Amino acid sequence: MIAAREARYGELSRPLPQALQSILTRHGLLPLYAHQAAALDAIRSGEHVLISTGAASGKTLCYNLATLEALLADPMSRALYIYPTKALAQDQARALGGLIDGSRIADLRFGVYDGDTAPPVRTRLRRHAAIILSNPDMLHAAMLPNHTSWATFLRHLAYIVLDEIHIYRGVFGSYVALLIRRLRRLAEQYGAEPRFVLCSATVANGREHAERLVGAPATTIDDDGSPSGRRRFVLWNPPVTDPARGIRHSTNAEAGNLLATLVQSGIRTIAFVRARRLAELICLHAQRNVARELGLGRPDRALSGRIPTRRSATHREPPRLGRSAGSGGHECPGAWDRCRPTRRHPAGGLPGHDCQHVAAG
Repeated sequence: MIAAREARYGELSRPLPQALQSILTRHGLLPLYAHQAAALDAIRSGEHVLISTGAASGKTLCYNLATLEALLADPMSRALYIYPTKALAQDQARALGGLIDGSRIADLRFGVYDGDTAPPVRTRLRRHAAIILSNPDMLHAAMLPNHTSWATFLRHLAYIVLDEIHIYRGVFGSYVALLIRRLRRLAEQYGAEPRFVLCSATVANGREHAERLVGAPATTIDDDGSPSGRRRFVLWNPPVTDPARGIRHSTNAEAGNLLATLVQSGIRTIAFVRARRLAELICLHAQRNVARELGLGRPDRALSGRIPTRRSATHREPPRLGRSAGSGGHECPGAWDRCRPTRRHPAGGLPGHDCQHVAAG
């Protein structure tokens, strides 16, 4: 059992511009948590910063505030946000748009630059966008080889954000680290010295990993000031079905049974798995379990609308937690998503981990 944690707040060394103060006040984001204030002060001082605090602790706000403050001081400033997946970049673009909507900087030019971006839009983003959200593949295939077309952007590049850095491990991590070194050399060639902001909620050796990734020292902010409810961790071992051979019941079926039981008990539940196919498979297990208990003829009608699967790698508009997609606002007690474990793992050399967790909330 992990006890609940109260919020701790911090003060910035100097206040934010009034435009940003108004945005934070309108969204109820003041006062800043202690780690947010510490991170922003470190970024302002010119350091490369790793923010390693829990999920939903407000890490995104740290680099958004730093970038927006730089743009208010110098409208020619540029920022590059790099995410491991296209879906995450789309999510963060919507979040940024929602943050500045209705403010004095609502006309800020930003956008997602990925494989789905139309050529005319790519040109407009390259020439005019202050913030570009992209991924390592586009950095390798479209930006770095054509750096002369990106000269203005690179010349004024102030911030590079690397989110979810625990993804960048093994061969893929080495590939991204080399891309970052190429990007740093090109920025230097055009006269810029961008600062890096790195984020992860699930990396144990954060500072070591961040410094290897960017090739420079980084300041770690890991004293989480955000509030957290009480948490109970239960490790579930499937029952043995064949004692002679030591074979246990399918973990997928067990996870489906757990989900069905929790949802039927009215407990809001999220289950994390490693792939979309597993999400759909375990959802089917849950539906069959409930159909069997309720005597329904069709498993697909069991808990219909109550256990959606979120395909975060492909859906541009994933269902919001607490609401079922297309349900007209009905409660959604259970949902499946791809893997985002809340425990911390060393990022260097981890050969993959089993992420079949059921998280009750």
